[in-house]
Amino acid sequence: MSVSELSDVKISLVVPVFNEEASVPLFMEAFLKASAQWPFAADVTFVNDGSSDSSLALLRYYAGEHANVHYLSFSRNFGKEVALSAGMDHAVGDAVVLMDVDLQHPFEAISQFVDVWRKDDAQMVYGVRNADNEETAMKRWTSRQFYRFFNMMAHTPLPEGGGDFRLLDRRVVDALRSLPERNRFMKGLYAWVGFKTCAVPYEQPARVAGTSSFNYWKLWNFALDGIVSFSTWPLRVWSYLGVLVAFFAFLYGGWVIFQTMVWGVSVPGYASLAVGVMFLGGMQLISIGILGEYLGRLFIESKGRPPYIIAEKQVADEPTT
Repeated sequence: MSVSELSDVKISLVVPVFNEEASVPLFMEAFLKASAQWPFAADVTFVNDGSSDSSLALLRYYAGEHANVHYLSFSRNFGKEVALSAGMDHAVGDAVVLMDVDLQHPFEAISQFVDVWRKDDAQMVYGVRNADNEETAMKRWTSRQFYRFFNMMAHTPLPEGGGDFRLLDRRVVDALRSLPERNRFMKGLYAWVGFKTCAVPYEQPARVAGTSSFNYWKLWNFALDGIVSFSTWPLRVWSYLGVLVAFFAFLYGGWVIFQTMVWGVSVPGYASLAVGVMFLGGMQLISIGILGEYLGRLFIESKGRPPYIIAEKQVADEPTT
């Protein structure tokens, strides 16, 4: 694609930041170097997600030094999914690129995203990493199992390996901004809004500084949010399981009657009774817990609180809806 065709295009980068004081200067250095070579205009909006280090001070400094650098700062930590949504609310470009601040999302891939977006008329272009220098074999395995399990249950399948690193056309951004839900599982929302989507492979380098704030417990809760947000299968399965248990109970009751009529009254053992009670009690507690997950999310949505509160910001003109 020629330079003249991209001269009027503006790309907005949205970058969540949480305790990344070591990564922000390295990211800015790479951004300034890359944006100077791009044939299109670019700006970046950082979203400070309640950092307790000097990340906010760095964002203030860079926003004061560069006209194409903006930032939002939350009143507390609201989570990465909400930070991405807030960044899209304030991004003004013809397309928005979501990426991490740790440089594991390479700037070289953004040019490829833009080429596919313009040449193939794709409204959404997402990156698929070829390798991850920091992931363990266990994490890769659990990630694959999550995608398979999610796609088996949900009506909106997720492309395996598709993360938050992606380019979104303005139409997609506006569609995502129109969704009112507060429990935001962004990977599911990307797929739910539809539009033509293309994948671009990229090599993921090692993290440049700091450590990831995610751990297995957070990833488990993240996966649980995704499943509950996009599938009612966990609720339905207990109906089928209840029918199955009732069927076997009916068969067992028939066997007891037959045994009594043929061989006389027999006294059941304590062990079998205790096992049956504990089994059914455990099933009931699990089913109540699943109901609680859905009811808890309904309770949060019904209160109508805003998904985030901005304590401070320096942004470009608000995007039109």
